[in-house]
Amino acid sequence: MISRTIALKSATALALVLCAAPAFAQDTSPPQSDETPAEGEIVVVGQRASLGAAAKIKQDSANVVDSIVADDIGKFPDRTVAGALQRVPGVQVTVGGNNEIVGPIIRGLGDIMTTLDGREIFTGVGRGFAYQDLPAEALAGADVYKTSSANLIEGGVVGAIDLRLHKPFDFKGFTVAANARGIYSKNTNKVSPIAGLLVSDRWDTGAGEIGALLDVSYASTDFNRPIAFNCDYRSGNHGPNPVAGGSAGLAAPTCVGGLNNEGNYRRIQTNGAIQWKMSPEFQVDLTGLYTSYASKWASIFLIDDLFGGPFSNVQATSDCNPYDVGADGFYANPYTATGPNPAVHRETLCTAQSMTVGSHGGFTSTQAHNDRTDLFLGAVSAKYEAGSLMLKGDVSYQRSLIRNQNFILDTLKVGGGMVSTITNLNDDGGTVYSSPGLSNPVNFGLSPLNQDSIREKGSEFAAKFDGAYQVGSILKEIQFGARFADHKADHQQAVIGTCGTVCNTLITNVSFLPAGFMIHSSGIPTVNNGLGVVAPDQDMLRDPAIQDQLRTYYGLAKGWPAFQPERAFNAEEKTLSGYVQLAYDIPLGGAVSIDGLVGARYTHTTRDIRGAALVTPAATPANPTPAAVVTPYTASTDDNDFMPNASARLRLGGGLQARLSYAKAIARPSFGSLNPGLSYLISTNILILPAGSGGNPDLKPQKSDSFDATLEYYFGRDSYISVAGYYKNITDRVISQSQVEAINGFNYNITRPRNVGKVTLKGVEVAGQAFFDFLPGAFSGLGMMANFTLADSEIKEDVDARMLGQSIQGVSKYNFTVGALYEKYGVTGRVVYTHRSSYYDEIYGGTTIRPAQGPITSLQPNPLVLNMVRPGGRLDASLGFDVAKGITLSVDATNITKNNYRSYYGRPEFPRDHRFDDTTYSVGVSAKF
Repeated sequence: MISRTIALKSATALALVLCAAPAFAQDTSPPQSDETPAEGEIVVVGQRASLGAAAKIKQDSANVVDSIVADDIGKFPDRTVAGALQRVPGVQVTVGGNNEIVGPIIRGLGDIMTTLDGREIFTGVGRGFAYQDLPAEALAGADVYKTSSANLIEGGVVGAIDLRLHKPFDFKGFTVAANARGIYSKNTNKVSPIAGLLVSDRWDTGAGEIGALLDVSYASTDFNRPIAFNCDYRSGNHGPNPVAGGSAGLAAPTCVGGLNNEGNYRRIQTNGAIQWKMSPEFQVDLTGLYTSYASKWASIFLIDDLFGGPFSNVQATSDCNPYDVGADGFYANPYTATGPNPAVHRETLCTAQSMTVGSHGGFTSTQAHNDRTDLFLGAVSAKYEAGSLMLKGDVSYQRSLIRNQNFILDTLKVGGGMVSTITNLNDDGGTVYSSPGLSNPVNFGLSPLNQDSIREKGSEFAAKFDGAYQVGSILKEIQFGARFADHKADHQQAVIGTCGTVCNTLITNVSFLPAGFMIHSSGIPTVNNGLGVVAPDQDMLRDPAIQDQLRTYYGLAKGWPAFQPERAFNAEEKTLSGYVQLAYDIPLGGAVSIDGLVGARYTHTTRDIRGAALVTPAATPANPTPAAVVTPYTASTDDNDFMPNASARLRLGGGLQARLSYAKAIARPSFGSLNPGLSYLISTNILILPAGSGGNPDLKPQKSDSFDATLEYYFGRDSYISVAGYYKNITDRVISQSQVEAINGFNYNITRPRNVGKVTLKGVEVAGQAFFDFLPGAFSGLGMMANFTLADSEIKEDVDARMLGQSIQGVSKYNFTVGALYEKYGVTGRVVYTHRSSYYDEIYGGTTIRPAQGPITSLQPNPLVLNMVRPGGRLDASLGFDVAKGITLSVDATNITKNNYRSYYGRPEFPRDHRFDDTTYSVGVSAKF
């Protein structure tokens, strides 16, 4: 309720402030018909100019579009693409495991078509693009399409994001731009470098005008993201010595733990373009992009097995509820298909607040990753424009290769005997405790060894043709085009795990392990007061010689294991699309007119996917418990989709306009989601319930019918305010859901995607920006920007009745951004706060206990547990100084408010994760000549 009140007040204040600003300098120039500025017209220098250019794109676009335009070459408003996109109305982001801003979603949904200069781009075998792999320094701008039209590539039920690279014809002549930055991380206490260089020129020759551009960038980043977590909650009546041990009547996590995601990643990016304008009518462009991501990092875990020892000094909260509990203390359904379950009892339990746990076990683990992603995209296009006719052809090829290797060694405290003190099980959504035993290097022994190796290849050949014929009068233009794409994906994986005969062997007795093999991790603020735990050194675990020695010691073959057929799939998808679209413009007298688009896109899609699944044969008297068998799986689909669209814009003059639009869109399931195989680590550790993931070959494409309306007012110089309403009806929405599955006699918490029947998403967006030129002197450089989004989603139909009425996974109901701007006398400043309300990111199907619902009279579905993420907001700031002509010095800070991710198992009383997001400070310099 508090966040809702603040957000509504922010939206109201925004409207009042912007409307109160003087409007005596109205821009009454006629809008351009193009979606983006024409080549050779991109002259953007400074923060205000970039915001003004973005407002102009928004005003002139035939679609509902919000844009970001770079302040200058290499000067995107934020350091990352996703970081900048979070400022766009209706766009929400998350923080990734290495503290990068990742995963932008539009109006709460991530089913987005991402294009680079109008060409589809993706990473690996997915359909999405890893935005963090393309540095913000390389971009000229980004356009967020919230409505669809026939000329846009299909594939996003909520919209599309087009990323735009610089081109040589964007500049007047020879241009050199360079930038460098050092970023200090609070979590690592280290400085990481970023640098970029762009060189561009254009020449008039006897064969026409030629331009060439080369842009390169480099970044090396050290990171550390500490995470504290609670395992599934459990009844204390079923722990060791529950009455004498003091755990009777308690609801407490079966274990507590944490991890540090720490290491380094390096990114290299190169893009280039050659443009050749042979004549005023004909132009050929050749473009290429290469990005490389390489990371050596580790997840260093610790687990304290609380239910392995007696409780004392117990304090419980007043939160007491009835729970249905099985013999092991976890949740169990009180009814089976044949009647009441005698092993399940309804118990009243009170949530534990603090305790001391004596003489129990624990373990640490180092997951040493060696990851690499390489992406290449090359394209050639030709454009002919003469008189009323425009024709454009484009051929592109891209290839993405991912190679990830994860060498995992668990170590345990031999003999147990640890004592843990839980100071607070729910300190603002996280647990505070001490466990000095895991920080003491004495008596650590070997535990399971696991290996996880992945190779993914994704590629696409695409050819498209677009044309337009200007008719004139009311029918302004006829647009038409076609596209063919051949998309291939191949995924290979191997997972091997074993204890061999060496588990519990003391590390000190393993002679080949070098001195310093066991190190202290970086530590987690709420665990042991930040003191790290003892775990294997990640660099040594990546050493091929040590890896082979450990493999031999555990009885495994040397080298990385061969890929396993039950974890592999390959797919090929071919799409053929065509569209026709009419652009109209109806004058109504004076400055009033109506224009818009009416069109349709037709797509034919064929897909073949081949994989394998573990299938358990039927039991026989001779073999009552048959083992699962690797069974090949193939599936072919043939889909036809017709996607009409219509839009109208009423221009009333004086900068006031309104829009109405309708569009049908589709989003195809990712290849990985269709894979029938499983990915899971072999269960060899009794302290935790192992997890895994699998696909669903029966997934259907998502389809949406979208209705949008806007009212927009552009005033002054570079200022505007807009209000938008939207309604989406989505069928076959895909969500992730976990449940316990038995594999070879072990229980695993397996997460799979599935379709829900029908969901709706509706909401309101208010956005605007204003610059206060009317203020005196230095104050005239002040400005502000703000936006507010309400996203109200609901699941209308679902085979899982528990989900009816729930919001859509990943959707925050409220999201707002407010920022103060300044630009005057060579000084540029910005302070921006972005907030999103609570949401859930997983339907949890694990064993955690959950409050009982209703009398025990019949078989009921398991009570729903959603992994809820608490509200959060980030404050970022930047300040720039023009120290000389073409040279700017800047300082930046991110996450000044130290916002962290906090989640809980359905109820705030049962916290789950506390992830410590980084705060950074940076100093940079940019130069342009």
